[in-house]
Amino acid sequence: MTEFWLISAPGEKTCQQTWDKLNATTTRNNHLSTNFKFAIPDLKVGTLDVLVGLSDELAKLDSFVEGVVKKVAQYMADVLEDSRDKVQENLLASGVDLVTYITRFQWDMAKYPIKQSLKNISEIITKQVSQIDNDLKARASAYNNLKGNLQNLERKNVGSLMTRSLADIVKKEDFVMDSEYLTTLLVVVPKTGYLEWEKMYETLAEMVVPRSSKLICDDMDSGMYTVTLFRKAVDDFRLKARENKFIVRDFQYNEEELKADKEEMTRLSTDKKKQFGPLVRWLKVNFSEAFIAWIHVKALRVFVESVLRYGLPVNFQAMLLQPNKKMMKKLREILNDLYKHLDSSAAAIIDAAMDIPGLSLSQQEYYPYVYYKIDCNLLEFK
Repeated sequence: MTEFWLISAPGEKTCQQTWDKLNATTTRNNHLSTNFKFAIPDLKVGTLDVLVGLSDELAKLDSFVEGVVKKVAQYMADVLEDSRDKVQENLLASGVDLVTYITRFQWDMAKYPIKQSLKNISEIITKQVSQIDNDLKARASAYNNLKGNLQNLERKNVGSLMTRSLADIVKKEDFVMDSEYLTTLLVVVPKTGYLEWEKMYETLAEMVVPRSSKLICDDMDSGMYTVTLFRKAVDDFRLKARENKFIVRDFQYNEEELKADKEEMTRLSTDKKKQFGPLVRWLKVNFSEAFIAWIHVKALRVFVESVLRYGLPVNFQAMLLQPNKKMMKKLREILNDLYKHLDSSAAAIIDAAMDIPGLSLSQQEYYPYVYYKIDCNLLEFK
C-alpha cells in the first residue's frame, strides 16, 4: 500500500499525548494503520494575512510539484523501456526508497533554511522544480528525436521486401553497372509464384537477357529477384510483370547512398547509447530532488493549515498514517470520532455526506483535522 495520510491534531497537554492517543486508537487493538511521527521544524509563522494567501499558493505548488515528480518518473519508465523492476529501483529519494524517505522524513535545513520566511521557502521550491521541469522538456525532446529517427531507420530494415532498406541485401555484383543499353531491375515475387517467374520472366517483354534472373533474398511471403534487360524495354516489362503479380521495385544501385544509410544508422545507434547513461543519471538525481521538494511542500501545507486552524502559539503534532487497505473506511470513521470536537461544521458536513448517497466531498476533502494525501504510486504502466 503506497498511500499515506498526513494529518495533524493540536497538542493536548503535550504533543506526545496527542500521538499516544492516535496510536492507541488506530493500531493497538484494531491495526487500522501503521503510524509515524512526521517531524516539522520550528518554521517562521509570519502574519495571519500571509498565511491565508500562502495556503492557496501552496495548494497550487503541491499539484505542480506532484505533476513534475510524475513526469520525471514516467519518462524514466519510457527511457528504461517500461521494465517495472528497473524503474522502481531507480526511483529513490536521498538514496532510499520512497516509503522509507517519507516515514523517516527529516527537514533539509541546507536546501530550505528555516530562518527564511515561509514565502521564501515556497519560492525556492518553485524555482528549483520549474528548472527541473524545463530541463526535462529539453532533454526529453532531444532524446525522443534521436530515438524516433533511429526507429524509423530500423523500421525500414524490417519491413516487407517492397519497402525495406536494401543496404544490407544487395551487392554491387548483382547489377549491370555503367552500361548505356542494359539495366538490372529488382522484382518482388510471391513465394507461391517462384516457378511461374522462372518460366516466364524472359518472355514478359522483348529484350530480356536470357538466364539473367537470380534470387538474392527472401522473407516469409516473397523473394527478391534480379533481372537484366534493355533500358528501352523497362516500362513494358514493368507493366506485364504487374499483371502477373510480380512487382518491380523502384531502386537505383548507388554505393554512396547505401553507405550513407548504413553510417546514419550506426551514428544514431551510437548517439543513443552515449546519451542513455547520462540521461538516466540525470533522471535519477532530479527525480530525487523533485520528490524531496514535494514532501517539503506537504510539510509546509500541514504547518500553515495547522496554525490557521488550531491558532497560536504553534502547538500541534503532525502524524503520518499508512492505512491498512481493507480498513480505510473504518480508519476514517475512527479519526472523525477522535477529532470531531475540533470542528463541528466539518463533522456536520461528513455526517451529511454519509447520509446522502452520491454526495461527493471530493471538491476538497475536508475533515475536522488537517489532512493531506501522499500517493507514492507514481507510474502508469501502459
